[in-house]
Amino acid sequence: MESFELNILGCGAAIPTTKHYLTSQIISLKNKLYMIDCGEGTQLQFRKMKLNFRRLEHIFISHLHGDHCLGLPGLISTFGLLGRTSDLYIHAQSDAEKIFRPILDHFCREIPYKVIFNSFSPFKKELIFENRSLSVHTIPLKHRIPTVGFLFEEKAKSPHIIREMIEFHQVPVKQINRIKAGEDFITEAGDLIPNKVFVRPADPSVRYAYCSDTAYFENIIPIIKDIDLLYHESTFTDKDIKRAKETFHSSAAQAAMIAKQANVKKLVLGHFSARYPDESVLLEEARTIFPDTILASEYLKLKI
Repeated sequence: MESFELNILGCGAAIPTTKHYLTSQIISLKNKLYMIDCGEGTQLQFRKMKLNFRRLEHIFISHLHGDHCLGLPGLISTFGLLGRTSDLYIHAQSDAEKIFRPILDHFCREIPYKVIFNSFSPFKKELIFENRSLSVHTIPLKHRIPTVGFLFEEKAKSPHIIREMIEFHQVPVKQINRIKAGEDFITEAGDLIPNKVFVRPADPSVRYAYCSDTAYFENIIPIIKDIDLLYHESTFTDKDIKRAKETFHSSAAQAAMIAKQANVKKLVLGHFSARYPDESVLLEEARTIFPDTILASEYLKLKI
């Protein structure tokens, strides 16, 4: 079964550089792709990473600053040129459709598929998407304009079937799904075989949180408690904390403090300011507080 994989398409801040593209990520799970944010250049990165556009049905936009959403028109247009026919869903606050619908009506009016906007409130945590594999909740953040992060939670997995025991007790194929669901097995002779004989525990489900852009905001800690992976913006170092406060961004140290207080398993730093040609200063700052920290980078793939 396909693992939960995070793909980084871009991890720079508002000013693009020759090193970093603007913010965008792809989650790959069970043959489906889910995009988080869509800065300029995202469609190019999407193709460079050899991702299949037909597998992408849902895009989640954190906020309406250009470096997180201005890649949408180009991406949508390119999908049309590539022959896409399935609907594309964009999950964003309500102003997104007001901004992008006129643009799409002008530049993308002949695309052979529908673009459907699903609006949500940026001021409260809420479930905004769910299917058989995944649920997505918003995480209200603290930024200059209404902004959310996203909590992606994999649905509970089925236990592993012990094939040798299935064969030994001659369990009919039609009974296997019932055993996966927790039922015991009754033989033809009327003997009850407990469920635990046939299964091993399921793999743990994955939980991933994306938190960009935001000032230091402890309100998110209960929402992201004990998750497997946290992506948290680290636009500045603590030496530039004054600028971080002015722009409602976080330092690497603040991202690490959030990770530590939330007891997350691993922290990924991103949304790097162009003022730091070497992001190792951000990594060192964070690791003094939360050792299990890594830097995001374009083309990075993380299997969680």
